[in-house]
Amino acid sequence: MKNRVMTNVRKLACGVIGLALVSGVAVSAQASVKFGHVAPPFHGMSKGIDDFAAYVKEKTEGRIDIQTFPAGQLGGERSMAEQVQSGTLQIASITTAVLQNFVPQAAIMDMPFIFPNRATAYATLDDQEVQEKIFSYFPKKGFVGIGWTENEIRDFGNSKRPVRTPEDVKGLKVRVMNSPVFLDTFKALGASPVGIPFPETYNALQAGVIDAQENPVLTMVLVKFTEVTKYVTMTQHSVTECAIIVGIDYWESLSDADRQIFREAAKIATDTNRKVNAELHNKLPKSEISIEEYAKANGVEIVHLTDAERESFREAVQPVWDKYRKKFGDDLFDFMLDKINEHKQ
Repeated sequence: MKNRVMTNVRKLACGVIGLALVSGVAVSAQASVKFGHVAPPFHGMSKGIDDFAAYVKEKTEGRIDIQTFPAGQLGGERSMAEQVQSGTLQIASITTAVLQNFVPQAAIMDMPFIFPNRATAYATLDDQEVQEKIFSYFPKKGFVGIGWTENEIRDFGNSKRPVRTPEDVKGLKVRVMNSPVFLDTFKALGASPVGIPFPETYNALQAGVIDAQENPVLTMVLVKFTEVTKYVTMTQHSVTECAIIVGIDYWESLSDADRQIFREAAKIATDTNRKVNAELHNKLPKSEISIEEYAKANGVEIVHLTDAERESFREAVQPVWDKYRKKFGDDLFDFMLDKINEHKQ
């Protein structure tokens, strides 16, 4: 009898310990939900992602507490995408320029001059059918796409001359993201594109290793590229859109109700992102001046293209469109062009 009692006690003890371990794992898993991205804390993308986490925490009454990691704390975008694939990172916001290395169809978002203006881009991106179409390619690569953040619309800065036509770009050594579409775009414009890391760009410009870079004008000002590139053209050639991706295993662990909360949170992130970036254009961080006022005060010439000038750039990059149409197929390419025309503003 005594041995039987001791055996039962041991079983009970093991059961309690096992339950504690399982509970510990559950708590740990919940506590380790992480959302990584590369935007600095003051940026609209970072603010939007913080709002994403706050909304999820509120709606799940603290059951899902997402920790956000800005400014590349968890690694570069390619590394974070790989972490999401492997399941070591639950959520990340990754530019489509980087995602195209995993999901080639994501490059449709980076086609140069595909969006005529910001308003049209936003309306197209918000179209539910567009999101479903783009994100349908993600699961095979281990991602679930649930929404967008952005690092603004890209412009062109250089140290040599005002740029108004494709001819003005020819011969310039340009730093671009290490992305096939961006390399192809500036080759088509007659430049010499170089895919160097973003943190090395300022020193490369200062030393004359490169003549130019293409980034949103807001980024150029904030990271001080305008100290060494005094000519900025508002080419608005590409929307630096970032897909909010969730690892498949983590997504499948969520209930349908929680998945809906995540999708709602993604929409909030998008709205906050755009709102804050617009505000930063009019009032730079720790400042009371706009980007235009900053440019005047610091000897930076900002060129605004006419519709005809912008059209000349669009015509010059048609070989890039033709190349990627063959890669994607007419279905995806024509779908996007039709949606852009539908939402044109």
